Amino acid sequence: MSCNCNVDCNMLLTQVYNASFAMDDVVLYLDTHPDDKDALNYYHYVTDLREQALQAYEEQCGPLLAEGVKDDNYWTWIQDPWPWEGVCG
Repeated sequence: MSCNCNVDCNMLLTQVYNASFAMDDVVLYLDTHPDDKDALNYYHYVTDLREQALQAYEEQCGPLLAEGVKDDNYWTWIQDPWPWEGVCG
């Protein structure tokens, strides 16, 4: 997969980071408040947001996680720039 320079991969990566932070934060809260239904609902909400953000990033910018490699015949993980290398640079 090659970079789509019309897409702001940094913005998509920020969405992944934000959703991941929210998920980690609510996980810590749920560790001490396991019966809080609102927090559990929020956990499911931010988990879905994170999954959507990961999917959007990987579709436009390449795999972010090793699990994002979709080709069964070739290890594509190394084909694209790493996220910290600047995607369309």
